[in-house]
Amino acid sequence: MLDLIQGGNVSLPGGVLAIRVPGPFDLSVLITGDDGKVSGDGDFVFYNQPSAPGARLRGDTVTVDVGRLRSGAGRVTVVVSAADPAVPLGRLPPPALSVTRADGPGPALARFTPPRPTHESVLLLAEIYRRGGGWKLRALGQGYADGLAGVARDFGIEVAEDGAPPAATTSSVPGDGMVALVNAERSRSGAPPVTADARLAAAARAHCAGMAAEGRLGAAPRPGTSLYQRVTAQGYAYLTVAEQLVSGPRTEADFLAYCLTDPRMGRTVRDPVLSQVGVARVPAPGGDIFWTAVWARPLTPHGLASLASDVVALTNAERAAARLRPLAGDPRLTTAAQAHSDEMVARGFYSHTSPDGRQPWDRAAAAGCTHRGIGENIACGQRSAAEVVRGWMDSPGHRANILKPDFTHIGIGFRGGGEAGTYWTQLFGMSG
Repeated sequence: MLDLIQGGNVSLPGGVLAIRVPGPFDLSVLITGDDGKVSGDGDFVFYNQPSAPGARLRGDTVTVDVGRLRSGAGRVTVVVSAADPAVPLGRLPPPALSVTRADGPGPALARFTPPRPTHESVLLLAEIYRRGGGWKLRALGQGYADGLAGVARDFGIEVAEDGAPPAATTSSVPGDGMVALVNAERSRSGAPPVTADARLAAAARAHCAGMAAEGRLGAAPRPGTSLYQRVTAQGYAYLTVAEQLVSGPRTEADFLAYCLTDPRMGRTVRDPVLSQVGVARVPAPGGDIFWTAVWARPLTPHGLASLASDVVALTNAERAAARLRPLAGDPRLTTAAQAHSDEMVARGFYSHTSPDGRQPWDRAAAAGCTHRGIGENIACGQRSAAEVVRGWMDSPGHRANILKPDFTHIGIGFRGGGEAGTYWTQLFGMSG
């Protein structure tokens, strides 16, 4: 038996599989082709439609017989939501998935428990997918904030607002074909492949639809609707993000070719740091075609620590060039700095003064800092450690903080989201 981590996969044996998720949850599955889209509403197996060819839902268990799936099926995605729609998943224990053979007793083939959700109402828990002549299981743990309806729409099901049964539709979100084109280009440049992410695709589609409705390109068609806010609303926390907003191309190949003619957008396509992508195509009423591509690397504790370490190293390099002693990392300053970046995104402001009137020294004291002097640099919109440190050094006031001889310690905070996309905090302390 194998305990999977998020993104891990395992080969599956032949025969009928039983997938169980016990607890206060509703289980459902989506049966799709290799393009990630359903062929009709019959491919959605849930409590009101508990069976489809090759799949049957009974209580907390769904059985899957891959040999009996409908023609063209190449993937079965396991979805979990709270049994009580009024209860967010974050208030429940993390759902624990186990996979066993359904044709007899025996040990579990695989188990997966995702990270505890926060505000998400639905999780894409795992997927069974065809690979060569066999089938594999991949652990997902991808969250949605807009319920089963949002999941269904992203998989190509149109959900009527009046409660009518869902009907199949053709999605405007490019799927695996687009990813294959992108990865062919990345392979030529030596970059690792990217994978499609349903949350990024949902954010891209919502943003693309907004641009098409208004007939113009823009990162925020209306206040409070920035692309970055749409991404975080889908439950996707990112360490790095990039976007491509384009109108005109008619096909996926044309869109990619257009991006490759622009130096900045071409660098994004080939950027080895980016690992996931979501792309949407929406026709405007006047006949123009709008495109949105969102590229990202997901936020992880290790990634955040590495990013903060890079900012400290670059800051100390500037101090070394000025013949100043390096700053030492301070976990309490880091806690205060991270809390401020988080708050700027969550409460939609950009200032040294919090909405409740707190100043940098107040936040440092609340985190347990005892430094006799505190300084703070903030920034928004920069996409890398090098970019943010260069921006601070090009600003006289921020540069003065970085090169202040009396400062001895430093903490770094970073959060993606909000109107600007990235929010950075650099908090300095002076030993007594």
